[in-house]
Amino acid sequence: MMLGRKTIQNLTLRALPFSDAVSEQLPLGQLLRLSLFQVSVGMAAVMLLGTLNRVMIVELSVAAWIVAIMIAIPVLVAPFRALLGFRSDTYRSAIGWKRIPYLWFGSLWQFGGLAIMPMGLLVLSGDQVAGPEWAGEVGAALAFLFTGLGMHMTQTAGLALAADRATEETRPQVVALLYVMFLIGMAVSAIIVGALLHNFSALRLVQVVQGTAVVTIVLNVIALWKQEKITPVSREEREAPRPFFSDAWADLTAGSDAARLLVVVFLGTLAFNMQDVLLEPYGGEILGLSVSATTLLTAMWAGGALLGFGLAAKWLKSNIDPHRLAARGILFGLVAFCAVIFAAPMNSPVMFFAGAFGIGLGGGLFSVATLTATMTLDTKGVAGKGLALGAWGAAQATAAGLSIFIGGALRDVINAAATSGQLGDALNSPATGYSVVYHVEIAALFITLIALGPLVKTRPITSKTKGPIGLADFPT
Repeated sequence: MMLGRKTIQNLTLRALPFSDAVSEQLPLGQLLRLSLFQVSVGMAAVMLLGTLNRVMIVELSVAAWIVAIMIAIPVLVAPFRALLGFRSDTYRSAIGWKRIPYLWFGSLWQFGGLAIMPMGLLVLSGDQVAGPEWAGEVGAALAFLFTGLGMHMTQTAGLALAADRATEETRPQVVALLYVMFLIGMAVSAIIVGALLHNFSALRLVQVVQGTAVVTIVLNVIALWKQEKITPVSREEREAPRPFFSDAWADLTAGSDAARLLVVVFLGTLAFNMQDVLLEPYGGEILGLSVSATTLLTAMWAGGALLGFGLAAKWLKSNIDPHRLAARGILFGLVAFCAVIFAAPMNSPVMFFAGAFGIGLGGGLFSVATLTATMTLDTKGVAGKGLALGAWGAAQATAAGLSIFIGGALRDVINAAATSGQLGDALNSPATGYSVVYHVEIAALFITLIALGPLVKTRPITSKTKGPIGLADFPT
């Protein structure tokens, strides 16, 4: 009877989609709990970049340029992720924790920013009876700054902790799982928050945003609970001088691999994300799709990204070099952008949706591959995993913010010139601006491939050993 029960338990664990990310160092329960920090970060990202963006412009009638500045603030603090990762590498506490304190304080910053945000936004919209006129701008800016700083600190420390606890064999699957949880956090929170704010009022805004703050702190406390071992440190070790950030950065970038990889991450993210704010307008303005049809684009992109995460985990488990996998993601992206471009002259919504799916697929492969490559960097000297992962996050977040601005600005400038006849009759079309942006993205992907080339090392491709079905084999 006992043997039968154990057999059934083992079979059940093997059938779970996340079982191949499990190791003795990081059991299934602890892994799933740890991944909750990605849910909270995804939830905050939806609030900052989606829900509150629309609420400020439409319901609160805040000027668009002020909204753009507020949304840009979290991007401006993204470069500090490298410093945050370095500090978590070198932090010394009496009980030996390194990552947990940064996860905790990141959660507090995230909670605090969301907690004061609705009042700051209401004052910013002109609903003010006392205090200086600049109080709304300052309050909203602080709210976005605190939330953005908390997101970066939480994600950097959480990824570093996952890298510390995962084994070399399970690291690709752990990375894929963390990305899936990030997407789940974005998707679920977008649906719930959108439904709660359907009947908008000032009171409902306060309730929803501050409720999000409470959920954030609850999820992150569950995530960090008992995730790092207590290893007491002597006073002499605690009081020993810490290494300087400049020395750690010099150690990290001493070899060409780390520096070049960061350049690849920056260029690739820039190339994949320029279309972020253009796909839906392109579908509506150029292809004549309805609002309900264009909203499906996000689902198509997310479906492609999920498939990319699953394929990345599967291929990385088969001992494929992560740099080669990043190149595959870029190639998928090239085909996808070509499909989006040709959708307009061929008036083919099917080709357009296939392109959106391919962009998600290529971007997902590229992200998981470069993050895995960063986690497996041979850090030397005083450089640690936290610094490497912080640098990866800084490069990605900064490029994502810049790419959205560049894509939107480029489209507006080119379209103004095209529709005024300055570019000639052949290009006198609102599709010209979009097409130029997509062609620029294709050029950027080729430049990324060139930068990636020297990182691809010749290595034998071993056949995949048969094993249990897990996340890497789970059909997404």
